[in-house]
Amino acid sequence: MSDTGDRRTSPRRRPDRVALAVAGLALLALVARFVALGDRPFHWDEGRVGYWTLRYLESGAYEYRPVAGGPFLYLVNRHVFGLFGATDTTARAVVALVGGLLPLAALLFRGALRDDETVALAGLLAFEPLLLYYSRFLRGDVPAAAFGFVAVGGAVRYRRTGERWALYLAAAAVALAFASSGFAVAYPVLWLAGGLLVLDEARVRGVPGAAVTRLRGSVVWYREHATPLARALFVFLGVFLLLFAPRAGGPGTGLFNPGTFPEVVTWTFAGSAERFSQLRIAARIDLGYPGGREFVPALAGYVRTLLATSWPVVVLGLLGFLGERYRRESRGIVAFGAYVAGLGVLFFAIASMYSETWAAVHVLPWLALPAAVALAGGARVLLARAEGADPARLVVVLLVVAVVAAGAGTAVAGAYGPPEPRSPFAQFGQPADDPDAMLTAAEGAMAGNSAGPDVAYVGEELATGQEYDRPPVSPSDQAAWGARLPLQWYFERLDAEVTSVREPSQLANEAPPVVVTKPANRVAVTDRLGGGYEAFELRLGLWNRKVVVFVAR
Repeated sequence: MSDTGDRRTSPRRRPDRVALAVAGLALLALVARFVALGDRPFHWDEGRVGYWTLRYLESGAYEYRPVAGGPFLYLVNRHVFGLFGATDTTARAVVALVGGLLPLAALLFRGALRDDETVALAGLLAFEPLLLYYSRFLRGDVPAAAFGFVAVGGAVRYRRTGERWALYLAAAAVALAFASSGFAVAYPVLWLAGGLLVLDEARVRGVPGAAVTRLRGSVVWYREHATPLARALFVFLGVFLLLFAPRAGGPGTGLFNPGTFPEVVTWTFAGSAERFSQLRIAARIDLGYPGGREFVPALAGYVRTLLATSWPVVVLGLLGFLGERYRRESRGIVAFGAYVAGLGVLFFAIASMYSETWAAVHVLPWLALPAAVALAGGARVLLARAEGADPARLVVVLLVVAVVAAGAGTAVAGAYGPPEPRSPFAQFGQPADDPDAMLTAAEGAMAGNSAGPDVAYVGEELATGQEYDRPPVSPSDQAAWGARLPLQWYFERLDAEVTSVREPSQLANEAPPVVVTKPANRVAVTDRLGGGYEAFELRLGLWNRKVVVFVAR
């Protein structure tokens, strides 16, 4: 029997408007992140990551070293550079892609959140100004925050629906978060603390027995789901091994050398943990609080960054948390997001070495959960009170337009505006000058250099005992090597051979086509080089990081 009649009479499936709205927001988020992605010069920290990635691309050898950050960006960008070349745009593309797709994670919370709250969450994740800024930046903070958020979202969806793919996605996302940033080791602790505070809410509300009941129910649930949870553990271990295992780049101990696999497994799970604990935990305990800072000023600086860059999300997050807290039946996931964000503010203020603006990224997705509830709830109440042609409807529209315009203005100014010292988004290591003119001249000058080094760094502040192919940089050279950043990235892209001398008089008679020095040595270097060089003065930071680059004409 033909089924034509059945098809004609069956009701047409309605499109999922919530999913379409979230997908549209994700598409807009991707556009916002990829537009003019390479226009801003590399920050010194971007230069560090980019340089080590280029060295890894050349040698094929990689080994996790916590001082250089997690392996995720190195491993992925090696293939990106191999396929598309190394530019400022391609180097940032992976972070921009992850940040642009982050709004899709809102769908994992659908059901735990109402439909309008899900769309509001996607909108906040798409256009929150600080998330947007550091989604256009070569650091692992946005990927770590995104993968951590996906991990919890996958767990929430699995708990609610039983869909196993969500559980396995969560397990893989935890490993990816660890591989993106060392800050991610705090996530499980924050999640556990946030979960305990949610569990304790029943006692605070005067129903202590409910907390015990929920805890017992959770134990029963874990027993019933032991098999998929065990499989998820294997997913985590497999992804962790793939990301943290060393690459030999030839003979030797490496992931793709079958004879060394037992050594690789041991190093991946024991060696990486030991290295991380020695650098990030033991060393800080021995040295005391980093930089000699006190906790209260550090916390004040962290809060000041959040208020200056993300005040709408902070205000909405507080309102959403308080509104949910005093409901007759609060939703645990909303309170969980607020607790994790609040505890994260305290933790990351301590963990940050200095006033690192990017550290605030780690709390924003969690703060967006209660903020989305407040945003959707506020719009729902206002629209419900505006009837027909009531002037209140016009007021609501104007308010929404004003808020969107203010948020868009903040996002545009931060993400696309020129770097300047008063910017609450940029960290001081962001160059204030564009090096493109110097690099164009340097590429032409190096093309005619057939013997000797292409670039010489001159002066005590820039000279190192050796040129480094892989991290770490020795303690005696760290200051000078850091003072060069991000020039290493740009010169390595030109395949430049580099040397350094401590005094201008030590320059060879046949000076390299490119000479880099500090302004204090400008006159001495000019006298040594004679004529035939064009000088470019560059500010490698927002303040107090000037260099002079001499390029042969």
